[in-house]
Parts: sequence; structure tokens; C-alpha cells
Amino acid sequence: MTTIDWDAAADSFDEEPDHGLHDPVVRSAWARRMETWLPAVRSAVLDLGCGTGSLALLVAGQGHRVTAVDRSPRMVERARAKLAGTGTEVLLGDAGHPPVGEQRFDVILVRHTVWLLPDPEAALRRWFSLLRPGGRLVLIEGVWDGTGLSAAHLTALLAEHTERVHHEPLSGDSRLWGKEVADERYALVARAEPPHRHTEVVDVHLILRRGSDVLLARRAGTGYADGLLHAPSGHAEDGEDVLAAVIRETAEEIGVKLDPDELRVALVMQHRGPGGNPRMGWFFEADHDPARPPRNAEPDKCSELGWFPLDGLPDDMVAYCRAGLDGYRAGQRFLLHWHEDTDTVAYAPQGTRRAVPLPVAAGPTGRLHHIELPVTDLAEADAQWGWLLGRLGHVPYQRWAHGRSWRRGDSYVVVEHAPGPAGGGHDTLRPGVGRLAFHVRDRATLDALTADAPGHGWQPPATGLLPYTDGSGPRTARLANTAGFEVELVAP
Repeated sequence: MTTIDWDAAADSFDEEPDHGLHDPVVRSAWARRMETWLPAVRSAVLDLGCGTGSLALLVAGQGHRVTAVDRSPRMVERARAKLAGTGTEVLLGDAGHPPVGEQRFDVILVRHTVWLLPDPEAALRRWFSLLRPGGRLVLIEGVWDGTGLSAAHLTALLAEHTERVHHEPLSGDSRLWGKEVADERYALVARAEPPHRHTEVVDVHLILRRGSDVLLARRAGTGYADGLLHAPSGHAEDGEDVLAAVIRETAEEIGVKLDPDELRVALVMQHRGPGGNPRMGWFFEADHDPARPPRNAEPDKCSELGWFPLDGLPDDMVAYCRAGLDGYRAGQRFLLHWHEDTDTVAYAPQGTRRAVPLPVAAGPTGRLHHIELPVTDLAEADAQWGWLLGRLGHVPYQRWAHGRSWRRGDSYVVVEHAPGPAGGGHDTLRPGVGRLAFHVRDRATLDALTADAPGHGWQPPATGLLPYTDGSGPRTARLANTAGFEVELVAP
């Protein structure tokens, strides 16, 4: 703490109405204010437009390291005399562009100066660039007889740089001015923190498929949506991408370690819960591997795991998850799900649907929209095509009295009952649809499908063709169902 001889200091300059601080009452009032505006620890303070150095002297007396700047040579000379022995550096220069190079300060103090500057916005940008992170800009301004800068105007100028601005009215404290004042006088203390940028929590969700079923977990002991069903899910951590996040959460919650190439992006949904903040949800799809059965790896947060039909989901679900799965089943890729504050976290079967699909840019004209297959036995077709298409990543889409459909992306396959002679079957050699061909991820998937197919009504075709075609190209398997429809499965 520097000891100031105020009587000697006052003798070195002519008193100014509010700046001299020779009056003990005025000086004490400003000292108390400064203690609340400045850090409690010794800090580097830049006093701009310092005049004769009265405030700089007070700040130095509180133990801070002060650099003072004024554009008037006469004021600088008087400030140097007043501040001699305090360790304060007094510089000649423009307050708007202080001659301090790349020095950084904890506090910049500016009194009755901003309103005089030709370009206050440029000055504020420069001052914030001189503050250390978390530093303070202390602006003491006012409006006198219609001249000056109002607190509202100056606060608006600060909005570009920070949201943390403390406004302290000073007009009502006559001790600061040595008299009663009626005009607007104030201090603004602005922190060197950038304006808040909108951020959102990123959720990840796993749609684990076992044919036409999906895995759901019942929440318990978490404090949020306990007792309701939800897909395995969690939050992406700082610095973690969404793929790594869903792999980590899957291992933590259901004990299944997934490889990145097993996952496919199914849906992206922005969601806002009742009374909550928005968040972004990434839904990933993966196929169940019987060799890696899921288990309840977090019994303190989950009371049960279960498989549920995608086209007959239970009602006791978290509305957010239910909306995502409904959108996924419908082939949607981007959704908004915005709750009203009066909504419930739980899915409400009779409630207003909050999910709004977002349109996706259309692909090239001519891309396949859907295929319709007439069948004479709808129940048999439902079972056989439902199994095969489910294994190929299609999801149940539509269901009506005389037909079914399964969707993948923006294309779908329809089977619909058509009257025909009893025992009539599809002949691939007659005019019409010969066979459908589908991509398969890899040879192992192809082998697994062809091994399981006979148990679901699909056999190698009766023509005697081998199920695999060898050669330098893809590996291909052909299968035919009991109605005579053929499919070709092509692995890279």
C-alpha cells in the first residue's frame, strides 16, 4: 500500500470541482467506490484521460500498479508531479489509442472521457483488446445539462464486447460531488468476457435393431423421466464427436462394444423439453449381434431392458425418444421436437404431436420412390418380406387391411393383396418384376442372411442356380420365397 500525503499532493495543482479529491469527504466516498470496482488484489490499472492524476493517485494509494495517459502536455506534467514516488507511469497520448503497445491490464479506468471521443466504438474495441481475460473496464460518465452520454447508450455500445455490465447510479450520492446533483451520473463496470454464444447439449441415442424390434431401457433412480422407457442414450462430452459418444454410452449402458462401421446415422432432431433449453439429438442405428447380447450395465440408472416392436411401440416412453423412433420409422431424417412448457416429459398418446419433419433437399429426378408387389397371401408375405427387409435395414412403414410396406431412407417396398387363382405364384420369367436386388454390407452379412433365410421362407431358387456367383465382381446370393418372388443380395 502506497502512503499518500494528500496535503502535499493538493498543493501541487489547482483544485478541479470533482477531480481534485482534496476534500476528505469526497476522497473517502470515491475510495469506497473504487474498492468495489477494482480487484481486491494488487492489479495493473490503466487510467485513461487521467487529467491531473487525482484518480490515479487514489488508485495507487490502494496498492495498484498504475499507468496513466492524457493527451494534454500540461495535464501530464501536473500528473507526473502529483504522482511522483508512487511508481505510476504517466504517458502523453490519446485515450482512444493509448500508447501502451501490447501491454495488458487488469483494469482500465475512464472518467468523463468517452463522451468526448470522436469514435467511441473504436475506442471500446481497443480498450477491450488491452484487457486480460476477466479484466474490468470501469467507465464513469454522465449527462450534464443535456451534454454527455447516457447509461443506456453506453451500455448498448458495450453489448458487442460483453454481457456482464454492472450499472451503478452515482447521482444520489452527494458525497462524490461535494454537493447535491440532479443530472445523470453513473459508473459502468464491464467484464472482459465475450458475449454469450448459443450452445446446446448434444445427445446421442442408439436404435439397436433385432429384426423389426428395438431395444429400450426403463429409467430408474436418475431424477429425470424415471419409470419411462428410452433408447440407450447419453450426452457427448467436451471434445468428443457424436460417433465416439454413442460408442461410449452403448458400452457403459448395455455392455456392448460397437465398432464405428457398425453404426449408421438414422435421424437428427433438435428438441426442447418442457421448460428446458434446446438440445441436439443424434440417433444412430445398429444391428443386434447375438454373440454380443445387451445387458443392464447400469442397474442404478435402469430397471430393465426389453425388445419392443418398432411398429407397436409402448406408450410409457419419454416423449423425446418416442418422437425420434416414430420419425425414424417414417423414414424422416431431420426433425424439430419443441415442447410447450405445459407438456409432459412422458409420451402422451392423445396429446398434440410436437415433432415437425424438416424437408431434405431432393435428389436427382428419377430416383426410386417405391416398389409395389402384388401377392395372393398377405400374411405369408408379411412374415417373409418383413423378416428379409428388416434384416436389410428397412423399417415397418405403413400397415393397412390389404397391404404392408417397409421403408429405408426415402424409398419403400410395398406388398399388397391382389386377387388371383388359388395356388398361383409369381413367375420371374413372365413380363413384370423379375427380382429385386439389394446391397449387403459385406460377405459376412451375406453369409449370415443366406444361412438364416430358409427358416423364414426364403430358399435358393428352384432353377438349380447356385446361390453364389463367383468371379472378380461382387459376391451375390439369390433367394426365392414360397410365392416365387426372387431377391438378389449383392456384397462388395
